[in-house]
Amino acid sequence: MRRLVLASGLGVGLGAAAVLALWARPPDLIRVGANYTAKIVCSNAFLTKRDPADVFATDVQAPGHPLLKLMRIDVDRIHGLVRAGLFGFIGDGLAVATPGKGCAVVPDGRIDALWKPRTAEVDPLISSATGDAEAAVVPALQHLADDDALAGPGMRAIVVIHDGHVVAERYAPGFDRDTVQLGWSMTKSVTAGLIGLLVKDGRLQLDAPAGWTRQDGGERISIADLLSMTSGLEFNEGYGAVSDVTRMLYLEPDMDEFARGKPLVHAPGAVWSYSSGTAVMLARIFQNTARPDPLGYLRTRLFGPLGMSSAVIEADESGNLVGSSYMYATPRDWARYGQLLAQDGVWNGDEILPRGYVAMMSSPVASSGGEYGHGMVWRWATHSDKPGVNPDAAYGIPEDTFWMSGHDGQYVAIIPSRQLVIVRMGLTPTRLLYHPEPLVSAMVGAAQVTPSYRQARLASNGRAESRQ
Repeated sequence: MRRLVLASGLGVGLGAAAVLALWARPPDLIRVGANYTAKIVCSNAFLTKRDPADVFATDVQAPGHPLLKLMRIDVDRIHGLVRAGLFGFIGDGLAVATPGKGCAVVPDGRIDALWKPRTAEVDPLISSATGDAEAAVVPALQHLADDDALAGPGMRAIVVIHDGHVVAERYAPGFDRDTVQLGWSMTKSVTAGLIGLLVKDGRLQLDAPAGWTRQDGGERISIADLLSMTSGLEFNEGYGAVSDVTRMLYLEPDMDEFARGKPLVHAPGAVWSYSSGTAVMLARIFQNTARPDPLGYLRTRLFGPLGMSSAVIEADESGNLVGSSYMYATPRDWARYGQLLAQDGVWNGDEILPRGYVAMMSSPVASSGGEYGHGMVWRWATHSDKPGVNPDAAYGIPEDTFWMSGHDGQYVAIIPSRQLVIVRMGLTPTRLLYHPEPLVSAMVGAAQVTPSYRQARLASNGRAESRQ
């Protein structure tokens, strides 16, 4: 019995020592999980005004990663702080909300430059009102949006624009047209648009060097190389462990500095390699070039003209816009940006992006096998095992279709030839094997035999005049 008691006491002591060691020096994987948890809860609590406990349960824990199931959170709504950690105290996860800028992970714990005391309940950081944009529901298209099999598991929003007007719309319980949602890597396509604004204004040239003072060949990297993901810089985009992308997003106070510091492994322009670091660097270039007020420039030149009143691109601790991953907007505002691209960068007759810029964005990068465009858009929704073979063609999707695509099932299909924009958003992990092509194919087919919005309105006006 004495031996049993001694063994039991020894086990408890060793366990306590292990926990203490984890608390004192948590492994990077735990720190990534803690900061990810804090960031997701913070952004949703203060941008979307969703209940933090629900966000924690459904967005962080439900997808199934065992580490995240052991996280605990503390939300300070008065001061805009969210802390998270393994069992509540291991990992030092911290995210801070700042008015108008969303939430930033603070991996080094230095909140002085970001945090300001608040004396009242935090107000929404952005306006989420999208206005009463004119809509004309088309029953055939709405029927497809309401089809659960086409919408897929975890769907949170579907918005369909045909001929410039919303013709079908659907939201999951707890979400509506004013709920801002995270686009993840769809943000990259918006970052490409920001670079286009500067090109249009004569403040950047695509063939110009990115402006680095490197001596390893990286000084030859151009803006165009960054846009096409052919910088030649090493970057591990793997998820689920501590890789370059998870380290950048959740452990680095200055994401741009981290991405720029990666070694050159290929000649610039030679090899395509998908990299969130590339988009962060482009966002920093945008900020440096659009001085003295890059956020004002963004709102005045892009979000304002398009009516994207809900959109915000969050920044990191050092103020770098996270142009790879962190734009929140309502599904309708994501659709507005898609519509801008469908209209070749023109909005209400005004040329927002330079002529030919959208065609450049969607033109194939040869070293990607044809699946990626020169302006951070995907040309196909699904990866092809055969270079140059578009798997979307089997669904009858028009050849000029290109895609904005993001983690966990975020998609905007842009089909200029049909003037169709189809937004599908949700929380749909890759393991669920959802593909958006059947939804888009069905919408294309239905729209093809459905009068356009203008045709329907003209017919309606004609019937009204005949009755007078």
